[in-house]
Amino acid sequence: MRVYQGSDIRNVAVVGHAHSGKTTLIAALLHAAKMTPGLGRVEDGSAVTAYDEEEVARRTTMSNAVAFAEWSGVKVNLLDTPGFHMFAHEARGAMLPVEAAMIVLNAQAGAETVTDRVWNYASEVNLPRVLVMNQVDHPKADSRVGRIQMIEQLQARWGRQVVPVQLPIVDKDGFHGVVDLVTMKAFLYKPDGDGRGEVGKIPRVMEEDSKAAHEALVELVAEGKDELMEEFFREGTIPEEHLIGALHEAIREDRIFPVLYASGLRNVGTDHLLDFLKVYAPSPVEREPVAMRGLKRTNGNGHANGQHGNVEMLEEIVMRNVDDKQPLALYVYKTMTDPFAGRISFFKVVSGMVKNDTTVQNYTHGEQERLAHLSIMQGRKAVEVAELHSGDLGAVAKLHVTLTGDTMGEKGQDIFIEPVSMPEPAMTYAIEPKSRADEDKLAPALHKLMEEDLMLRFFRDPQTNEFLVAGTGQPHIEAVVSKLKRRYHTEVTLKAPKVPYRETILGRGEAQGRHKKQTGGHGQFGDCKIRMEALPRGSGFVFENDIFGGAIPRQYIPAVEKGIQESAARGYLAGFPVVDFKVSLYDGSYHDVDSSEMSFKMAGRLAFRKCMEQAKPALLEPVMKVEIETPDEFAGTLLGDLNSRRGRVQGMESGGVGTVVRAEVPMAEMLSYGTTLTAITQGRGSYRMEMGHYEVVPPMIAQKILASAKRPVQDEAEE
Repeated sequence: MRVYQGSDIRNVAVVGHAHSGKTTLIAALLHAAKMTPGLGRVEDGSAVTAYDEEEVARRTTMSNAVAFAEWSGVKVNLLDTPGFHMFAHEARGAMLPVEAAMIVLNAQAGAETVTDRVWNYASEVNLPRVLVMNQVDHPKADSRVGRIQMIEQLQARWGRQVVPVQLPIVDKDGFHGVVDLVTMKAFLYKPDGDGRGEVGKIPRVMEEDSKAAHEALVELVAEGKDELMEEFFREGTIPEEHLIGALHEAIREDRIFPVLYASGLRNVGTDHLLDFLKVYAPSPVEREPVAMRGLKRTNGNGHANGQHGNVEMLEEIVMRNVDDKQPLALYVYKTMTDPFAGRISFFKVVSGMVKNDTTVQNYTHGEQERLAHLSIMQGRKAVEVAELHSGDLGAVAKLHVTLTGDTMGEKGQDIFIEPVSMPEPAMTYAIEPKSRADEDKLAPALHKLMEEDLMLRFFRDPQTNEFLVAGTGQPHIEAVVSKLKRRYHTEVTLKAPKVPYRETILGRGEAQGRHKKQTGGHGQFGDCKIRMEALPRGSGFVFENDIFGGAIPRQYIPAVEKGIQESAARGYLAGFPVVDFKVSLYDGSYHDVDSSEMSFKMAGRLAFRKCMEQAKPALLEPVMKVEIETPDEFAGTLLGDLNSRRGRVQGMESGGVGTVVRAEVPMAEMLSYGTTLTAITQGRGSYRMEMGHYEVVPPMIAQKILASAKRPVQDEAEE
């Protein structure tokens, strides 16, 4: 395997809406580069990046996968990402290790909900974007008027910087070529061939369109560059050798978002797409220096250089060029569990150069790791390499402590690279093993899945002692259950999702909690007086000590606070935690002999419950931010359905191919929404939701919830 320098590497995230053909397009690119003997298919699992058995069964990508193509002296690393909205967070994570995003669009539908989302992900990190119109071979996508309207829609959406650099050649024989608007040459293909085209003449019927599109491209490239504008006005055009460099610079600076045309299924235009990535996509060494934070590790006593101590993040920002001469820094952007190789860590060489069998420091955990069998990944297959240079993507198996988001490198050069932020899981289910054997395997299996999936959570509910699993939605959780069975032979049962209700107060209260017991010998005595008042949503719990004159000794005040917190965690109305309230401790009394921390903790509990009786307790429910995409004809029906679910529509947007509805809906009303949406839209709608905020439950609904909930056990009564 040849070793590539950073200048000869192109790292590209392939992103887009579900079923836009990303995985098939990558398979076609690999076949055109002769990296695979045949054109892989998603349907039979032969596509290089569709190796997970669950993804093959569901025919949809659910996690990032990596492949590479060696093409004309460069190595193109391709990150295949999910397009289904439940797994789109994976695409966000793919933006960090790459220098460009290839946004794949279905030529029939154009930009869809997830397309907008991944565009925004790339925009957040100023990532250059290349748009590829895929599936141009489809009969519904071969209209010249339709293609012109599609470009106009994209320009209305993302600006006039969206400009074609190719035109598709479509005639009675279908889609079989492209016109390069830079070189003004045609590239002709044999559909279902090897993906390698032949240079030919531009069809006569396309000469006028090609000339107009070339002039529009040249004019846009020249904008903002005085020397190019002067040359453009003087010559009426820009020579090809100048245009190539100027277009590369404009793409790198996000001044142009080029549009290309291809068919992954028929393998048309793929070699020219590889040529385009080689010439115009930025290499890692062209990117701005990477910003990192310095780290200082202490030994727990505040002294520096403790190997296993606490990590302190420094305010200083360390700027690292993507350069072999810089200190080694590796960022782990993905983890995969292989049944044979074990845990595989995917990383980017952010700076420096790494060789096989190098020992590095994991800055996050303070442990050393040995990088044995350094590899690059071709789907599931690991290809061993001797070394990797700055900017390249690699992988290594069987690291001991390293997980996704960790930074590694030379000892003594501790730095921290900020991971991509992820939203919180939107839906929680109770999970139960079917047998005792399943119970023993459940926790280890789920923890392995959590290493791969940053949006998966597994925990025990402190109120019910049930095991809970949380994810982005029902399809996500169902996929996890299926993986448990397929990979780890662990069968589980899912119960109805738990709605995380909370309790709060709407008024004020004032009470005394007095705990007194005498059972022979030392007794128990604690006495406290508190005031309770409501706080704004999201404030949590605030405790204020207003004791003056030593009415309660200082050492017992934390016990009062702890007693209140413990009682609040058990709830008052229905066993849900009490939130958003403030307690002021203002008076009390104690006994020199009988008072203790336990006595004052019990007094705090009693005072809390008495205050709750006066302070107008209420039930809170989580309200979700929901975004729904639907064809226009179903929008009215969906709005009616949302109203029946107590939803509040926040806005609507028509994108030309459908309607996007944004609303706020209580979580309790959204538990089975996926099934309803599929039925209403005939399977053509999609939605996503994330946690919004908590609101007071309407009285009629609160009565039903309280009637079915168990009232928490009362604290011991005052004596």
